[in-house]
Amino acid sequence: MSRRNRKQQISIKNSGYSHYGASRTKPSVSAWYTLSKSPSEDITDNLELLRERSRDLYAGGGPLGRGAIDRIVLNSVGAGLTLNCRISAETLGLSEEEAAEWEENTEREFCFWAESKECDIARGMNFYELQNLCFKSVLLNGDALVMLPMRHTKDFPYDLRIALIEGDRLQDPPLRTYNALIDGGVEFGCRARRRHNDGRPVAYHIANHHPLSELSGLPRLEYVRVPAFGAKTGRRNVLHLLPLERIGQHRGVPFLAPVIETLKQLGRYSYAELMAAVIGGIFAIFFEHGVDDDDSSDFVGEESMASDLGLREDKEKELKKWRDKLEEVRVGDMYGMIADLPERTRAKSVSPSRPNSAFDAFVMSLVRQIGSSLSIPAEVLFLNFTSSYSASRGALLEAWKLFNYWRNWWVINFCQPVYEEWLYEAVLRGRVQAPGFFDDPMIRYAYSWADWTGPSQGQLDPVKEVKAAILRVENGFSTRQKETAELTGGDWELNHRQRVKEENLRREAGFTSTPGDQINERDDASVEGNS
Repeated sequence: MSRRNRKQQISIKNSGYSHYGASRTKPSVSAWYTLSKSPSEDITDNLELLRERSRDLYAGGGPLGRGAIDRIVLNSVGAGLTLNCRISAETLGLSEEEAAEWEENTEREFCFWAESKECDIARGMNFYELQNLCFKSVLLNGDALVMLPMRHTKDFPYDLRIALIEGDRLQDPPLRTYNALIDGGVEFGCRARRRHNDGRPVAYHIANHHPLSELSGLPRLEYVRVPAFGAKTGRRNVLHLLPLERIGQHRGVPFLAPVIETLKQLGRYSYAELMAAVIGGIFAIFFEHGVDDDDSSDFVGEESMASDLGLREDKEKELKKWRDKLEEVRVGDMYGMIADLPERTRAKSVSPSRPNSAFDAFVMSLVRQIGSSLSIPAEVLFLNFTSSYSASRGALLEAWKLFNYWRNWWVINFCQPVYEEWLYEAVLRGRVQAPGFFDDPMIRYAYSWADWTGPSQGQLDPVKEVKAAILRVENGFSTRQKETAELTGGDWELNHRQRVKEENLRREAGFTSTPGDQINERDDASVEGNS
């Protein structure tokens, strides 16, 4: 037997992972059929259906679909991240006072642009409202586009505008350019240059309106090719907000995609239990016909009903009125039901088995699995903190890791690029002085340093959290600026300037100590008294 034949026979035997996850013979996995291809086939070809189902869950198709997305939006971005300039004074050759003055002036100028609805191409929202809407669209649909056109408006010094585009409008054009490589509307190369194709987006093919819109008066659906970068300036024309999960991916995946089926089934189960409880709570009255007076029954017959109601004369007429009255109750409020049984028949009462006593435990088990897949603890997903302080705090800390991840992702992909585009125009117009900004990329980078603050984590026990923050600052593990941002979402420098102003006013009014000092003095006195 040749060496090649022996090698082929040996390769038939299982080894390594073929004993376990890659086994094709074990009964537990033999019926597990899988097929995975490139990101284009696995993601782009299924994106339309994933988006539709994700939006349906958010609109009410699942009990937790909306909550999962809103938890991340509210805690990661909230009402919008705010700018805190942190330029490198040493690199720019500025003193600390000059750097602080530059930062204060730049933040004031940026707020003037960001708080105005002129920054929106549609003049409907300011910069912070745009953040909330765009971030929610990314989670809901998988990706979103942001264009940064220049539009002049009278009595407004800045021309930079933000134009949000929903991911549905980014599609392959019906007639593709023969030489272009396009994946879900993203042109990333040329067929004639396969060896030199590095996967970098070259252009985006965007529909002039939503492809599924049925509004009257819309123009004919056309696709516009928008270059990713300007040919002369190299300026970025489009920001494609795309959370990646695979190399070579050109379109995003909705955040709820891994749990779409589970959320929908959980919604159906919850609805079925709700309807079963409603039906089980309906009060039914059965009328029996032709039953002897001396016949005993678990149900009350017409004779006894007439007696109980004081119906002495014209029994049938009074019973008909009573039945009509109950029928009105049933139709109007759907709280009751009347059913006439055939003659000589009886009925036995059926006790409803709803609400299901195992419902809550079963749902919580599924929610834990959903939360594990989405990296959101079940307590945070349900907004129900019934465990101990340590367990609740652990759940919040784990959830905050996810919120911080998304906040950093949002800063890198949206806030900072938009701010740098704005700063570029502000320096060009002379409203912000930045010597050497256009001469050296490192100088431009040093001027662009910034922090973005948003919603704070919140505290289960504020006193313990504040004491821990004080210890971190005193031991050099953190800074006052960082702790202020994490505890309250504020700015320590602004707080410091305000506190200096307040303390000066208090001294002028004759106060010798702050309320905090008075509290500390009372605490010290009580401790001495107890000792």
